Amino acid sequence: MEWRRGQTIGCGSSATVSKATCCRSGEIFAVKSVELSRSELLQREEKFLCSLSSPYVVSYKGCDITSENNNLMYNLKMEYAAAGTLIDVIRRKSGELDVAMIKCYTQQILQGLEYLHLSGVAHCDIKGTNILICDTGAKIADLGCAKRVDSESDLTARIGGTPMFMAPEVACGEEQSFAADIWALGCTIIEMATGESPWPNISDPMSILYQIAYSGRTPVVPEYLSRQAKDFVSKCLKRDQKERWTVKQLLKHPFLAEFSYVKNHNFLDSNSPTSILDQGVWNSIEVESETPNDVFDLQTKYLSSCPDQRMTRLLSSSRVPNWTCEETWITIRDSNNEEEL
Repeated sequence: MEWRRGQTIGCGSSATVSKATCCRSGEIFAVKSVELSRSELLQREEKFLCSLSSPYVVSYKGCDITSENNNLMYNLKMEYAAAGTLIDVIRRKSGELDVAMIKCYTQQILQGLEYLHLSGVAHCDIKGTNILICDTGAKIADLGCAKRVDSESDLTARIGGTPMFMAPEVACGEEQSFAADIWALGCTIIEMATGESPWPNISDPMSILYQIAYSGRTPVVPEYLSRQAKDFVSKCLKRDQKERWTVKQLLKHPFLAEFSYVKNHNFLDSNSPTSILDQGVWNSIEVESETPNDVFDLQTKYLSSCPDQRMTRLLSSSRVPNWTCEETWITIRDSNNEEEL
C-alpha cells in the first residue's frame, strides 16, 4: 500500500507516531516509526498486533520498510484515534471524568482485556496513555510490553510496564501475568476519577516501588465514588493476586451491571488529535532497552537478586532520566526477544 506521511502526532524515546494517508483510498491511519536498526521492540509489537482482532484493541493496518532521509525506517501501521488517549480526554474534562464515562470506558477496557487474556496475552502496561479513544470508544493500544502467558512460560522472565501502575508482585519482581493487568485497571480508574496518578503524593521512584511492594497499602480510592464503584476498584486492587478478581468476574460486578452504552455517544471533540506516544504526559515517556546487556535486561540483572537489590538495579542506570519529576516517569521494557510469539 502506497501511503503519505503527515504531521507528527506523538514522540517517544525510540519511536515517532505520525498521521498518514493511503494514496489510493484516502484512508487515514497512524504509523509508528523507528530506524530499522533499532526496530526490534517495534517488530515484536507488530507480531502481537497482527495476530489480534477485537473492537476493543487498536486495529493493525500492516507494516513496511521505507527509505527516508537516507535512513531505512520500520513502520507499524495502526488505526488512527482522532480523540487521542484516555489521558487527553481526562484533561479536556477538567481533570476528571463523570461516573457515566468511567463506567463506559471501564467496560470497554475490560472487554479488551477479556479478549487479550482469552488469547493468552497479558498487556503488562495498562494505563491512561495506552488507551486510545476512537469514535466507537476506548481501545487498548501499545503492546510493547505484552507477553504470552502459558503453563510452560517462566512468568519472571519478562518484567515491564510503568512503575506507578505496577502490581505488588511485579514490583517485587516475582511474577507478571493477567492479574497484574487487573491491578493496573484499578489504578487507571483512579486516574479517570481524579486526573492524578494512583500514588500522587510520592515522587521518588524507590519510595514508590517499596510502597507498592512492601507497605501493605493500596492506592486511595476517591471518596466521591459510589459504594459499588469503590467495591469494584477494591476487587482490582487486592494485594494478593490470588484474591484479585478476574475480567470475567468484574464484567458481572454490580458497578457495571446496569451499564448501557449509548451508540451515538460523541467520543470525539474538536481538540487536536494526539496518540499513544503523547510526549507531554508524565507517565507515557518510554525508555526502551535496545541491547540484551543494558540496565533493562531484567531477566539477567533485575531478577537475579533479592527484591531490594532488584529495585536498586532498576534505578541505577545513567540512562534513566531525572526520576524526581513526575513528567519523567518511564515505561520499562525488556528487549529480550527470544520468547516465541
